[in-house]
This record gives sequence, C-alpha cells and structure tokens, in this order.
Amino acid sequence: QVQLVESGGGLVQPGGSLRLSCAASGSPFDIYAGRWYRQVPGKQRELVAHIGTGGSTYYVDSVKGRFTISRDNAKNTVYLQMNSLKPEDTAVYICNAGLPSAMKYWGKGTLVTVSS
Repeated sequence: QVQLVESGGGLVQPGGSLRLSCAASGSPFDIYAGRWYRQVPGKQRELVAHIGTGGSTYYVDSVKGRFTISRDNAKNTVYLQMNSLKPEDTAVYICNAGLPSAMKYWGKGTLVTVSS
C-alpha cells in the first residue's frame, strides 16, 4: 500500500508562486506515474499535470507555461511548481500516483488560495 501526503499549499497573492510536494511511502516510487489534480467545490475534479516514469509530462492548457511538474525518485516525491498564480488557480490540489494503467493511490489534498 502506498500513502501519499501533500504539502506546500497556502495563501498567495496573484502573480506569486508556490511549490507543492507529494511524498510517497510504502513502496518504491520509480515505477509509478504521478499526477496533480485540483478540486473546486461544485466543479469536476480537473487533471492539472502528469509525469510519467520516464519523465514525460502533460499539462492542462490553463497552466501551460506557468506550472512545472517534476519528480525525485530518490526522495519518493513529486513536485508541482506553480508560478504566476491567478485567482482561478484557487483549489484543493490532490496528488495521485500509481502504475500508468492503474493510478489508484490518492492523497488528501492541500489547499491553495490565490487572493489579494
């Protein structure tokens, strides 16, 4: 069983930056892909970014050029660097990981609030 714990959320002004971390425990991480989703009350959960086992990445159009997903397998951690934050980025950011065919592990999320 893999446990995922997110950290790094908080309150930031528009235009600011945050780096989210997702620390995995319970299994070697290098075989897993990693994703960041975000959830706003009343809206569907949205896939923000994905990183494959080989480092390939995907971003939703609304964050391209502003967010960067990365991984450190030695630390069993996936990161999401978020720059030029906008109020519409406000959400609970949730980490997801697993084998590429079965992304079954979820964290509990960390709240990001972008407001002046």
